[in-house]
Amino acid sequence: MDSRTFLGLEDTHNRFRWKLPVTRKISVGSGFLFGGCGLAAAISALEGTSGRECVWATSQYLSYANPGEVVDIDVTIAVEGHAITQARAVCHVADREILTVNAALGNREIVENGQWETLPEGLPSPMSLPKRPVADDLVGTITERLDQRMVKGVGWDDLALHVDEATQGDGQTLMWARIPDVIADVDATTLAILGDFVPMGVGQALGRRGGGNSLDNTLRVCRLVPTDWVLMDIRIHAVERGFGHGLVHMFAEDGTLLATASQSVIARFAKD
Repeated sequence: MDSRTFLGLEDTHNRFRWKLPVTRKISVGSGFLFGGCGLAAAISALEGTSGRECVWATSQYLSYANPGEVVDIDVTIAVEGHAITQARAVCHVADREILTVNAALGNREIVENGQWETLPEGLPSPMSLPKRPVADDLVGTITERLDQRMVKGVGWDDLALHVDEATQGDGQTLMWARIPDVIADVDATTLAILGDFVPMGVGQALGRRGGGNSLDNTLRVCRLVPTDWVLMDIRIHAVERGFGHGLVHMFAEDGTLLATASQSVIARFAKD
């Protein structure tokens, strides 16, 4: 299936309005829409309305949408130029705004190009690594639909429950990931789903069982190439005042930098 079908995103008779029925399959274990899926749906709607590919999109998360609710996505084309469209999408349930997304879309054919971020060396192949286990309370959620293979990181049960037992890491987590239901031709929508891993990196960096809720997410799309697996190079910059900040570099198997995603999150931790 394609990424739009994976999400369950529906168009309407009005090309500026899209609908996203919220199901458990695109939600987290806590029982609300996964932030990456919210951004992904908005990007898909923006691309569908504008007819152009995403260059960057930034989201601000304002509230939660629960399974059984329907998120309406209203697209506004602010400026439409020869090569670039500037637009926004407001995602809401009735009059409750869930997230707002601003984006630029388009394509400029120029000769100059280059890539300076590189795939870490000496990585094991994804299939040589064990699949990250899915806890019982996450069965049927977005977590179960993602295939995750940890390269550098700590298993959930090996993370500390209490701060005085924690051993902090170096801030980097490496993980291969894919969405088995989605074809290998990844698009910006797919990368928005996969890019929402800074919260997980916060727990890894602190050595604590935890993560957080996203305040924002900015996806910057570089070059799209076919790939089955995406290498997530998660870098946590700092955790202060109860907030974590970091980014994810997403690489194709051949080393192509597909996109980057940066976030700030509300740091939260598991309780006894």
